[in-house]
Amino acid sequence: MCTIQTKRPTYDSARAEAFAETLLASFNGAALALMISIGHRTGLFDAMAGMEPATSHEIAHASGLNERYVREWLGAMTVGRIVTCDHSGTLFHLPAEHAPVLSRASASDNMAVFAQYFAVLGSVEDRIVDCFREGGGVPYEAFERFHEVMAEDSGQSVLPALLDRILPLADGVTGALARGIDVLDVGCGRGRALHLLAEAFPNSRFRGYDLSADAVAHAQAEADRRGLSNLRFEARDMTDFDEPARYDLVTAFDAIHDQKSPQRVLDAVARALRPGGVFLMQDIAGSSHVHRNLDHPLGTLLYTISCMHCMTVSLAQGGDGLGAMWGEEKAREMLRRAGFAHVETHRLPHDVQNAYSVARVA
Repeated sequence: MCTIQTKRPTYDSARAEAFAETLLASFNGAALALMISIGHRTGLFDAMAGMEPATSHEIAHASGLNERYVREWLGAMTVGRIVTCDHSGTLFHLPAEHAPVLSRASASDNMAVFAQYFAVLGSVEDRIVDCFREGGGVPYEAFERFHEVMAEDSGQSVLPALLDRILPLADGVTGALARGIDVLDVGCGRGRALHLLAEAFPNSRFRGYDLSADAVAHAQAEADRRGLSNLRFEARDMTDFDEPARYDLVTAFDAIHDQKSPQRVLDAVARALRPGGVFLMQDIAGSSHVHRNLDHPLGTLLYTISCMHCMTVSLAQGGDGLGAMWGEEKAREMLRRAGFAHVETHRLPHDVQNAYSVARVA
């Protein structure tokens, strides 16, 4: 009998040291993201954008905040290379090259908005750990600011491009909206996309459905404030959605993968469309196969958000837990299974995170 001996790989101390340094960089990056979120929420970046070098007292006064907290925040910003500091250690400055991606003045380029997700996800860490041990999920209502942050995020990625770049992906839709059609948005959240569409196309009739009653209440209140009589919102679980041949256009912005049963929702969307109707779906750009996402610029972040929100809110309903990284291959497969014979997938230059699918039954 012959015994095959395998050689144990030698321990590479240089590789171990490099990995430890990588972890330290990750910890510093995670801490910096929390501070960036605070800088955004408190308006500190907005106050510092365009300011000459100033003391912590001057920055606190300009932003209406407590100086001691501002001073400590400036310490994190300085060592994190976000803010510069003079040799005396008393004058701080947000470089002109940094301000455009950190302040509200830059609209769609403000990356500080995205930093808010880390604190939101961290708030449910204990419950996610319990799910690792016991299964199940964390429900929507446990994420206190998620819809608020999501609305601000979509306000940068979707709203500025919706009329000029996203709608034109579906031939004929813009003209049909101008003439007047029936539209449904699945998983509408706080309804910012529908507010824009209802204002832009007063001849069309819009409806938004979302599982979160709080988000829907916020959306309806804003529609009422704007006097949008062609727009209504309703809180409902899309699992039992069944409105055959009622809509000419159905949209879903970053919402299908969160559903309790995504396939059932897609099946119902296909039934809900009238002949010639269109389903316009924005969802996460990526592959259904993890090894093909190794070079994805947001891969780690997207799997994390999926684990700590998208997947778990579905599992909390006893759902499939499809997750944000279901991938374009799986999305096309499920759309075709729902009866969409024609599916086109598009990418837009401004949006590295999402893919846009235009699907028609016939």
